Amino acid sequence: MTNRIIDKKFCMSSFLALRYIERENYDFSEKLQYNHHQTKKKNKLLVNSAQDIDLTIQTQLTKLKNKYHKIGILLSGGMDSAILASYLKGSEAYTFRFLRGDFQKEELERAEYYANYYGLKLHYVDIDWGTVRVNLRDLMISKGGPVHSIEPQICQAAKKAKSDGIELMIIGDGSDYVFGGMDLLLSKDWTFDEFYERYIYIKPESVLKNPISIKYLFERYRKKEKIDFVHFLEDIATEESYESYFNAFYTANLKYYDPYANLKLSTPLDLERIRNGESKYFIRELFKHKYPDIEVPNKNPMPRPVDMYFSNWQGPKRDEFLTSIDISKFNGNQKWLIWCLEKFLNILDEM
Repeated sequence: MTNRIIDKKFCMSSFLALRYIERENYDFSEKLQYNHHQTKKKNKLLVNSAQDIDLTIQTQLTKLKNKYHKIGILLSGGMDSAILASYLKGSEAYTFRFLRGDFQKEELERAEYYANYYGLKLHYVDIDWGTVRVNLRDLMISKGGPVHSIEPQICQAAKKAKSDGIELMIIGDGSDYVFGGMDLLLSKDWTFDEFYERYIYIKPESVLKNPISIKYLFERYRKKEKIDFVHFLEDIATEESYESYFNAFYTANLKYYDPYANLKLSTPLDLERIRNGESKYFIRELFKHKYPDIEVPNKNPMPRPVDMYFSNWQGPKRDEFLTSIDISKFNGNQKWLIWCLEKFLNILDEM
């Protein structure tokens, strides 16, 4: 049995900087074990065109439809899930409706269009602060740590789908990491210091009394004054994102499958195309084939109204945090990280 290392200071710093605990076997407390997503070691399906992607996704989903009686899809307003919807005619689709439909209505309207285009039965998953309140504690106990701001709403969708009899949910998270969707982070050849400043979510020393530097992780990818940002994103960004989906579905006790996560480009990303405005160029091409009558949507992260949630939040009160924090300097996603960390520490104290 692997020895666990209890290091609350490191875990706090890692979560604030990276949104997950980077070191395996490290825990906040002996009371809970941090639950890492275990990536399966298997051969990826090599692709190098929109046609390749189309065929490999079709093959994967055909096998799943023969295995599972009732399949659902987490459908957003973006390209990735829209493409997956085209293989799932007649299936159940679940899309987020935020704050009674008043937040990012264009995302909702595109999801409605996709579902109608391919004859999916659309279910709305209404999201507000109550979604956080209902799901957060279970998610944090399941993970053994604080969580990403998307996890409560994913968990809510998974619970609804499970109550509808869905046996397997299809998601499209992996596309960004395989096909060059992180266009802002791929937009230039970064120096080491530039990339560190750009990527880190919150510098631990800006909010914690006893911070631990996370720079060692970036050093692994250093190339003199530059950094191998492509492989950093392949390794680190994917792990952080996959953990969030894994924990949300695990907590809801529902199976899920991401066809994109099983794909791999047979040639390096064409950074020039991405930097000229063609992020996920193969996915764009496939989307145009699936939806010839509409424009390719802009790339947006999964919406969550964190700016609204924390517009009046005054900042953390626990002793682990600095007393001089100017919380107004942090955006909504950063405030979530600080707030969620404090909530998790409170839970540990109660156990």
